[in-house]
Amino acid sequence: MQVIIPGEAAKFALRLAAYAPNGGRLGVLPQHSGFELGDPLNDVPSLKVTYPTGGLNWNLIAGHCEVAVEYAVSSGLWVEPPNARFLRIKRSGDSTDRAGSRSYDLPGWAWMMRKVVLYPNSAMVDGKRQFNAVSPGEILATFIQEGKARGALTHLGFDFSLSQDSDGKAWAKTLTLAIEPGKDLLSVLINLSEQGVLDWRMQGRTLQVFNPDTVLGRDRASGPTPVDLRLGRDVIEAPDTGTLEDAVSAILIGGEAGLSVEVTNSAAVAPWGRWETYQSQSGVSDEGTARLLGQNALERVARERVQVTRGLMFDLARWLPFEHYQPGDYLLAPGDGGAMESLRLRQITLSVDTDGQVGGNVVLNDRFLEREIRLARQAAGILDGGVGSGGSGGEPAPETNNRTPAAPQGLIVEAAAYLDEHGYARGQATVTWSAVNQDVNGVALGIDGYEVYTRRNQAGELWLLVAQTASGDTTATVSPLVVGWEYAWKVRTISAGVKGAFSDQVVKLVPGDATPPPVPTAPQLSTRLGVIHVAWDGLGAGGVVMPIDFERIRVWMDDPLTQEAAAEVGYLDAAGSIVVPDQPYNADCTFWFTAVDRSQNESAASGPATIATQPLVDADLIGEVIDGATNIIDGTIPGDAKITADSITGRLIRALAIEADKIAVNAVTADKVAAGAIQAGHISANAITADKIAANAITAAKLSADAINGKTITGSLIRTGTTGQRIVIDPSTLDIRFYPDGNSNYSRLWTSDDDFAGEATFRITSGTNPGMTARTYFTLAAGWTKLQVLNPNNSNANGGFLESAEDYSRIGYENDTSDNQYMWFDASGMTTHYGKWWDSAFASNTWGVHAGSRIASSGWTGVEIGYGPTMQGNMGPVAVLRDGAMTADPSLQPNFYWCIEYSTQTSFLISWSEGGGVRSGKAVYWWAHRHNGSA
Repeated sequence: MQVIIPGEAAKFALRLAAYAPNGGRLGVLPQHSGFELGDPLNDVPSLKVTYPTGGLNWNLIAGHCEVAVEYAVSSGLWVEPPNARFLRIKRSGDSTDRAGSRSYDLPGWAWMMRKVVLYPNSAMVDGKRQFNAVSPGEILATFIQEGKARGALTHLGFDFSLSQDSDGKAWAKTLTLAIEPGKDLLSVLINLSEQGVLDWRMQGRTLQVFNPDTVLGRDRASGPTPVDLRLGRDVIEAPDTGTLEDAVSAILIGGEAGLSVEVTNSAAVAPWGRWETYQSQSGVSDEGTARLLGQNALERVARERVQVTRGLMFDLARWLPFEHYQPGDYLLAPGDGGAMESLRLRQITLSVDTDGQVGGNVVLNDRFLEREIRLARQAAGILDGGVGSGGSGGEPAPETNNRTPAAPQGLIVEAAAYLDEHGYARGQATVTWSAVNQDVNGVALGIDGYEVYTRRNQAGELWLLVAQTASGDTTATVSPLVVGWEYAWKVRTISAGVKGAFSDQVVKLVPGDATPPPVPTAPQLSTRLGVIHVAWDGLGAGGVVMPIDFERIRVWMDDPLTQEAAAEVGYLDAAGSIVVPDQPYNADCTFWFTAVDRSQNESAASGPATIATQPLVDADLIGEVIDGATNIIDGTIPGDAKITADSITGRLIRALAIEADKIAVNAVTADKVAAGAIQAGHISANAITADKIAANAITAAKLSADAINGKTITGSLIRTGTTGQRIVIDPSTLDIRFYPDGNSNYSRLWTSDDDFAGEATFRITSGTNPGMTARTYFTLAAGWTKLQVLNPNNSNANGGFLESAEDYSRIGYENDTSDNQYMWFDASGMTTHYGKWWDSAFASNTWGVHAGSRIASSGWTGVEIGYGPTMQGNMGPVAVLRDGAMTADPSLQPNFYWCIEYSTQTSFLISWSEGGGVRSGKAVYWWAHRHNGSA
């Protein structure tokens, strides 16, 4: 039991107090034999208590009760912190124990939210309760209020509202969810926190819910008085556990319709080389979403996973749990290796032994683990589409009879940025809405699927169909989009070919890539001949490889002789060095790097490095007359500093003494060479190569008329300019590119023999569209040619095509899905159509062929099939009947006749007898073509 020793009051103390179930305080539990408290972020806390039979107030904990943990600082007031109220619902003991000790395992009061579930109501869709574009508060309040109305959790309080969180701030997110009846409140609450929708905790019996990373994500690691847990004062031990078991550097994402995308991470820790993994993502059919999910997955397993646990001490501690920090806060603490860094507090564990001594530890996450958590939340949001779950359970709806479906409700769009295979930021959107199961008049209706449309949110922009889903799928993913653009979105329902009204529009800005590159390694400095060399090894701090979107390193220098801010003195786009001249002697110059990516995100500064230039002669010789014969070191005097004009003449220079490597770059300019001094006989063969000629040095004015006439021009590149409107010819690839003014999106002509050995194949490509979804390719070979629209990101088919060869020809549409369709003509003289035909509900009056089907109920003896419009010419219908009796009982032998009674330019009538005494429904399948006639 706890032993109370008189003396100096403890700096930090804990105690237990008992409460009646849903009732008032019963008293303190002072004579426990020890207890342990675990308080995690966004989860149910736990308490384990050992209490002897016969101890003071032992009868309180022996019965049904609630137990609160209270703390006090330096004998101050006792306070019950958040997540410190527990339920005494589980006990254990041993009858042979003479001391009569009993153990009690108590979950946090939040555990009781498992005991209230969602009930069905009168507005179910596919067997689920629909929550359309609502706040988290509306969903949680529905569970609580409906449960209380049934008598469940009557004493559970909450201090958030439908519009504001527990901190009085407007909800940051809206949700569209379909929740199955029977789902409990605690599961939904934890699920929403895992997806980054909210943070939560209990204060006594009151549920408090906050916008994510706000109240339960405060930055206490910075500012004038950071909460810094120091070794030897606040922290007594600092064990770290690391593992590479989950690390991989390449992932293959498998999606729908044969989609397969490989994503690699060159920055991953890979001491044994490439490690691979596979991830199947059902429901993902576009490459951009697959690439985003793959990049997120690789980020989460790119490095060693380290668990940082810090043991707490209390006698000397400056900062104390609950009083100064709580789960979710960012603290300054010793990270992996002991260096102080900002870490997020994920769990507090405290214990009190039999002598009343308090101990404990904290579990901390570094910035890498916190980013992994955010990436996992983003991936879950993409795949789950607003935390909706799959499954059905609804009854089949009646046929549509050409009724108009209702507009979808609860449209939500979440956008994210990812990097394409070249390292450029692209946009991706996940679109979610509620299922539709009725028409505009509220009558039940069967649904075929949905169509998702988007356009750039500017007047005059066209709406584009970007996704189609089946009836049970109310989530679509779309990519690539242009980052920084605002898009408008809408969705509509299709039922038996009839398209419903559009949903309300939602406008969403596609964010850019906001993740900066890693912090670079510190500069490597050296000085010689009065200049400073600043070198970079090409890596990030800790030896990590720079990511695919890395653009450059900015080189910064602090000038010691001025009060001005540090200045950028150069940049590097790869490992290497720059030279910084004209720095004063013996004055320290401090350098550091920052890294910038293609989205202009900039890293924090690297570690600094300091150096000073050294004079070429001793300090007491500076400014004095120097005897050149004895005091000047060979090669140390720059000509511009010590040699006066015209002092060095030809007779003072030994023949062949000045060689090419003794002449500084650009030192010999045109004004230094007398007219006519350099003649053809003075230039050795092949002495002037491309690297000896400055960019743009040879201009039209330098070439005499007809100087290139009939000559062969060699070299790797010929271009009319470096920027703006230009033409670039690349002989190495037999390539000509055409750039419009101010645009890097070029069209291209080139020739190769890759496709057919010994044969030159000519190709033309257009530029890409703004959304990076289409580029037209034209390939011309000797016996084969093809004009097609492709996806520029992966060269997969993505539009119409025309293909001709020696023995066949095709025309149609391809996009690497099951919806491909085309006409095939070949040397046999026969024609084939691949694909599906539009249903007649979409007809126009010039269509050549109509096809469709129609269900007629039992008892009908005919049905008129309408074409929709009045056709411009006569129609030739062909129809067949399927008897529904065969479906109910295959042993029946339907016996009836049918015929087409009449045909017009608007419809035809097919009639049948009941036949055989079987009164069953009939299915009409028909085809009609427009043939020669009056029009």
